[in-house]
Amino acid sequence: MKIALLGYGKMGKAIEQIAVERGHEVVLKIDKDSAPYNIEEAEVAIEFSTPATAFANITNCITHQVPVVAGTTGWLSDYDKAVELCQQHHSALLYASNFSVGVNVFFALNKMLAKLMAPLKDYDVAIEEIHHTQKLDAPSGTAITLAEGIIAHSDKVGWKLGNAPKDEIPIEAKRIGDVAGIHSITYRSEVDTIEIKHSAHSRKGFAIGAVMAAEWIAGKKGIFTMNDVLGI
Repeated sequence: MKIALLGYGKMGKAIEQIAVERGHEVVLKIDKDSAPYNIEEAEVAIEFSTPATAFANITNCITHQVPVVAGTTGWLSDYDKAVELCQQHHSALLYASNFSVGVNVFFALNKMLAKLMAPLKDYDVAIEEIHHTQKLDAPSGTAITLAEGIIAHSDKVGWKLGNAPKDEIPIEAKRIGDVAGIHSITYRSEVDTIEIKHSAHSRKGFAIGAVMAAEWIAGKKGIFTMNDVLGI
């Protein structure tokens, strides 16, 4: 399969290594200083650039009917536009805030726990996420997805970075060294604490998931998520 990498930072390089190991050809490696390129050289694109450039990259793929796997976070104010464009051009878009297989299992576990905790009003829920100092957005897209999973199955009405009112979920975002990603959900009462946590050991898990998603979406039309790839 011929793959375009839109964004060639640490994640792009990790994805390239996995893609080549799995027998694919990387035909385009695009970063902010790259010359204009022809996206139609690729059969599928994997987008891990920056919040400022993601939507333009995704739009370019969609309008040329190149299926695109998008992992950049911080651009979701334009997500509905991307979906509309995808439908207009009969193309394919798969967005995930996190491509790690383990994290997507964690998303499902988070929803299950939220359902169990919903009637237990003595517990206060909070989210903490820790990432490397080069991460541009806060909170992480993964933390937002976790918050949305809780909101869908509880009486919480939203989330807030930092301290939050009783009807919202507080998210604490920390930026430390070269941490690949740690996400914790904590339910705390006067008598005890329940916590679930996912810790990424490296970027490899994200890269494997992104390449799996690219393999899955090739030749398809529509709007998809990692749940479709993993069947969960």
